[in-house]
Amino acid sequence: MKNDGKVVVEKVGGRSTVTRCFSKYPLKFIIPNKVGPSKTDAVWIYSLTYGGGIVSGDSISCELTIGDGCTTVLTTQASTKARIGSDAILAIVPDPVTCFSTARYSQKQVFRVVSDSNLVIVDWITSGRHESGERWDFDLYKSTNRILLEGDLPLFLDTVLLERGSIASIAERMQDYQVIAMVVLFGPKMKHIQNQVQEDVKKIMSEQLIIPSTSLGHQIMNKSKHYLMKPSFVASASVFGPKGIGVVVRIAAMTTESVYRFLQQQLASMEPLLGVSPYR
Repeated sequence: MKNDGKVVVEKVGGRSTVTRCFSKYPLKFIIPNKVGPSKTDAVWIYSLTYGGGIVSGDSISCELTIGDGCTTVLTTQASTKARIGSDAILAIVPDPVTCFSTARYSQKQVFRVVSDSNLVIVDWITSGRHESGERWDFDLYKSTNRILLEGDLPLFLDTVLLERGSIASIAERMQDYQVIAMVVLFGPKMKHIQNQVQEDVKKIMSEQLIIPSTSLGHQIMNKSKHYLMKPSFVASASVFGPKGIGVVVRIAAMTTESVYRFLQQQLASMEPLLGVSPYR
């Protein structure tokens, strides 16, 4: 993989510090001196593309190395290779990909971790530019995420593929859902978030997928349409890896705002680690 950008974060004077930063067109990194309280030890990396977005023919890739004990936040999506050291934290918290009509978009992210690395990946896509009347009107979206343990042992291998078909369009298959998302939480420092998100997903779905009791009699008939309505927000959570060290959450939603709210709520407890809460 060619690299349009490379960032190395290491401990310098006891703090997470960018010791190497390189980028070339069409990629640019902005690394502010301070995000959140000064006592918080975290490096935030804002990745920009010239022209405000990815256009036809663009190919962007970057490489991250997160040293032992360092904390880093990356706020964009691109084909990425990352090495995450012991007791380190890497959070990938971008806005969603929004593909224009007829677009073809492909992304691959590979994360190499050790047993006590910590990783958060948010990977999501909207149906398109609603104000322009576009709804799942692109030709191809492919996003691959791989997490490999020491020695390249596969821990998590996932690919989302949406492709215009000859029989059914993407819009027909997605029906009323306008957003799909995936959240991966890995590592010992993510345990409290993993536990909370699993409980919250269980609660959300138990409330959305109510099965009415037959004891309600005639009332069920009157409300049957309500119970048969598609949930506006669907989520699932499952564990992966040795001793369930990782959790993956998958989401389909009818509005982008509902996914933003979910991410904000579920990742709010990361604020002490990152300085500010993602998606605040």
